[in-house]
Amino acid sequence: MEAVPARARVYVSCVAVGALICLAPLPTVQTPWWPVLLLAVLYAGCEQAAARWRFAGTFYPVLLAGAFLLPPPAAALVALPGALLSPVEQRPRRLRRVWRAAQLVVAVWVAARVHWALGGRDAVAAPDFPFALLPAGAAVLAFCLVLSLLDGGILALAERAPVRRAWRGLFPRSLAPVAVHGLAGLMMAVLWRSPYGPVAALLVLLPMCVSWWVFAQYHRERAAHQATIRALVQAVDIKDEYTRGHSERVGQASMMIARELGMDEGRIEVLRFAGILHDVGKLGVPTRLLRKDGPLTPEERRVIELHPEYGHEMVRGISFLGEARAAVLHHHERIDGSGYPYGLVGNQIPESARVVAVADAFDAMTSTRSYSRARPVPVALEELRRCAGTHFDPRMVEAFVRALGRYGWHPAVTAEEPRPPRPRAAVAGRPGVPR
Repeated sequence: MEAVPARARVYVSCVAVGALICLAPLPTVQTPWWPVLLLAVLYAGCEQAAARWRFAGTFYPVLLAGAFLLPPPAAALVALPGALLSPVEQRPRRLRRVWRAAQLVVAVWVAARVHWALGGRDAVAAPDFPFALLPAGAAVLAFCLVLSLLDGGILALAERAPVRRAWRGLFPRSLAPVAVHGLAGLMMAVLWRSPYGPVAALLVLLPMCVSWWVFAQYHRERAAHQATIRALVQAVDIKDEYTRGHSERVGQASMMIARELGMDEGRIEVLRFAGILHDVGKLGVPTRLLRKDGPLTPEERRVIELHPEYGHEMVRGISFLGEARAAVLHHHERIDGSGYPYGLVGNQIPESARVVAVADAFDAMTSTRSYSRARPVPVALEELRRCAGTHFDPRMVEAFVRALGRYGWHPAVTAEEPRPPRPRAAVAGRPGVPR
């Protein structure tokens, strides 16, 4: 959103106007203002703490408690100061603040309207469980739905995401965490209206803050993992200039295969790591061999074929990689047993390695290399199918073909300006597989 298209600015402006319309009835709202002020200050403090802990997200319990306690315009006002004052790292900062504030104002207003329309105010004032859960649950669903709809719009307009994919998965992914925040918000609202008062309601936030802090530590650790992987990949790219961007593209293709096979999100992430790091062992191969013009001698080829073992030695102590380490070691094995380093056959080859083998070969064939020009995607797919059952696992090949048919091939990372290919002999018998 650094260079924001005009249509995205118009979209943000329209949402901001909608937020102002939601707030317009405030002068006529008959409600004590001290709860609004207290919740607004509390939410702003939570946003500042989130920025300090470098946690990506918004502390929704306070906003949803406001939706359960206050009339819709007053509840919407709770979100405004915190959103406008929250730190923003990326530019344009002012536009981002306006967008976030407008989005939250509209979402909270809708949640409060749904809650009040279903009799939630009375259910909170005189707790009637499980009836109180019904309007609260509907309000949480409405809140999550509005956020997802607005987020999808900004992705389509500002980030230029394809329209058919801009909204895909937003609502299901956000529903579970927002539902948990909604339960905490409901507990806050019930205690607030109880004889124990607002002080007891604020105690609900303590376990939420602890869990929030734990998640923040998890995200920091994850960021450290990503930095480690980026450093390794950049080192390989610097050493082997003709495969720049290859690792990231293989990671993307591996994810597509894993998703098509129905793997869970944890394994999909591990397969992405496997694709990204599959060639890290090239750091142990002399640069002169990686950049050599002309055919390799048998001795030189044997040295290059050691790179899977070098890579495995480099990453085997990195515990978070899981089965990605096996893919680094075995991604040049073949189904018929003619691969290296150990000549494994069929299902002896780890599943992660069979996924990466297909992704690696496909990107090698569709990228311009020092020894070959890029082939069109249909030609590369036909070659993969021809070699299925001998070089590649047919199940992985067909999964990749289906994924490409559904989503197309739009690699997020591409090599720098391609250089004209110079004559170099490819490894005999390895269709499109880089040495």
